[in-house]
Amino acid sequence: MVPRVYLITDRKATGGRSLCNVVAGALQGAGQEGSQVAVQLREKDLSARDLAELARELRTVTSAAGAALFINDRVDVALAVNADGVHLPARALSVRDVRALAPDLCIAVSTHDRTEVELAAEAGADFVVFGPVFDTPSKRGYGPAKGLQALAQACGCSIPVIALGGIDNGNAENCIRMGAYGIAVIRSVIAADDAAMALARLLAICGKSAT
Repeated sequence: MVPRVYLITDRKATGGRSLCNVVAGALQGAGQEGSQVAVQLREKDLSARDLAELARELRTVTSAAGAALFINDRVDVALAVNADGVHLPARALSVRDVRALAPDLCIAVSTHDRTEVELAAEAGADFVVFGPVFDTPSKRGYGPAKGLQALAQACGCSIPVIALGGIDNGNAENCIRMGAYGIAVIRSVIAADDAAMALARLLAICGKSAT
């Protein structure tokens, strides 16, 4: 269930459009490769009830496209809406605790250096998201961009790595060539005028670069 494209939501970046409509439109760009995409619901300002309501809507959208749904941080919401996985940021529950609570959930972990990647692998995570690889406003709070060499080092660990941070059509191929299994994106798809085309291009880049 490790995705080639990990689409992270930001309902404030849709230009006033419905988040579910944008995600549904984007997933049309995956065509028969919907299983290569996962959507991470990451709306940290929502209450548990509102998050669950939005998650149920997205569950319908992702299921129709054959894509996976991950919930950021909230294991309870992931279980309530029958999501495929949970994404664990820093200071979240440990991988082992989540396995004990929800053994069937796929677990992704945010990482920012090789040591964190190694620890996530040892703990039994299914994959990690590493970044920020390139500079991006949404990740400046995590420090400067790590760069492609740091990504390559992270990809030397025994766990699939998804590259995150400032990734678009122009640099996605470099991330895959450095060893990343896939890429994580927010605005390059969510804010795109044609989200389907944006996603299709990224999937094509990942598939071509991995061969």
